[in-house]
Amino acid sequence: MTPTLLGSYRPGASLLHRLPAGGKLVAFLVVGVVVVVVRGPVSAVAFLAAAVALTAWSGAGLRTVLRSLRGILVMAVLLAAYQTWQHGWALAVESVGDLVSLVLLATVLTATTPVDEILDALTRALRPFRRLGVDPEQVALAFSLTIRAIPTTIEIADETRDAALARGLERDPRARLTPLVIRVVAHARATGDALHARGIGDD
Repeated sequence: MTPTLLGSYRPGASLLHRLPAGGKLVAFLVVGVVVVVVRGPVSAVAFLAAAVALTAWSGAGLRTVLRSLRGILVMAVLLAAYQTWQHGWALAVESVGDLVSLVLLATVLTATTPVDEILDALTRALRPFRRLGVDPEQVALAFSLTIRAIPTTIEIADETRDAALARGLERDPRARLTPLVIRVVAHARATGDALHARGIGDD
């Protein structure tokens, strides 16, 4: 089983590792908006090529990243087939190219930046909005839970797949989907109970 890099920090000495978390977070948000706003298959391919190059440059290991994201890549292939069937190849290339580009960029961000540094940068950026009723700590907590939930969910999906294979039910979607949903919901409820027990979010 190859551990996912999405949502997991990998120590390193690359330039991306040394850049400040705030700058990388702002760059990711800006580039993400640009990827979504700019339309067309040509731009999608260009963004994807840039994301692949950035992933290789980050030192995380392009092959390792692609193996860790194999589930997402399979979903992207299925999405491409559906989009081609329904709307043509151009929209399929644009949709899948943008999706994989954003996933790769998010992987680079979390693989080269400790989660604590990302949360500190996010909290500092949101402090001016406290006057508008925004709670920076609560937003940072929600962001942290989302990041940490990604590798946990993928790990549960891998374990569910392996259990189905062990029972010879790998072709039965219910043997994989039902336990996955139950375990993910149970994990979410356990996390919520833990937060409630600490008095977090009661307001």
